Amino acid sequence: MLAAYRLLLTCLLISPLFVRDYRRYHKGELRELFRSAIGPGVVLGIHFITWVIGARMTTGANATLIVSLVPLAMPFFMLFMYRERITRNEVMATALALLGMLVLSAGDFNISMEYLKGDLVCLVSMVLFAYYLALAKDSARYESIWLYVFPMYLLAGIFCFVLALFFSSPIHSYSPYEGLMILLLAVVPTIGGHTILNFSMQKFRGQTVSIINMGQFVFAGIVAYFIYLEVPTVEFYIASLLFLLSIWLVMKSRTRKSQKSN
Repeated sequence: MLAAYRLLLTCLLISPLFVRDYRRYHKGELRELFRSAIGPGVVLGIHFITWVIGARMTTGANATLIVSLVPLAMPFFMLFMYRERITRNEVMATALALLGMLVLSAGDFNISMEYLKGDLVCLVSMVLFAYYLALAKDSARYESIWLYVFPMYLLAGIFCFVLALFFSSPIHSYSPYEGLMILLLAVVPTIGGHTILNFSMQKFRGQTVSIINMGQFVFAGIVAYFIYLEVPTVEFYIASLLFLLSIWLVMKSRTRKSQKSN
């Protein structure tokens, strides 16, 4: 139900952008957009559901580390779906970024039978996330990103809502704080994060997007410092340095290719 509310609220907020661009660009039928969004929508819905369930069954460090393993799964999807092979620089960049995450999480990561089920659910959610991002590569044919994400978010939200009806009632009394959290889930990681990721998949290689997405921990550390006065640890600075090196490697590779094509 949480995944459904998050997605449906997102659709409500971005619907003016979808209507504007549908009138401006799209010449086909509306059902074409929704038909194409069924696959990505279902995958996204299951990813959100499994992520909420898995994150509650394990520790925050375990869940964060597992979902950051997307760069390990992405090359397989990009190869089989688009024949996009991972480059040497991308392999090195992936290794550096993953090493950074291991350094950051080593002290908190807990290998325990108590958390095994939660870890496995998060692993399934991570693979679904990689597959969902890979599917976004096809959205490059749309004139506007809103023509792709609105139908996808809407179908994903409906899918989650219908599924949730078997387990929960949609009518609850939510506190203002809970309502604010759901709103922020819609605005920040969905409208902001997921939409940007889908758009990036149109413009960049899949491995580049998956590696850069791992940099969320840097932003989280900065926010935690200013809001919660949490002083970053030495491990945070080491992980951040390794991540910046990985970004430099993938962008260096992209710059070289651009120069050769010119």
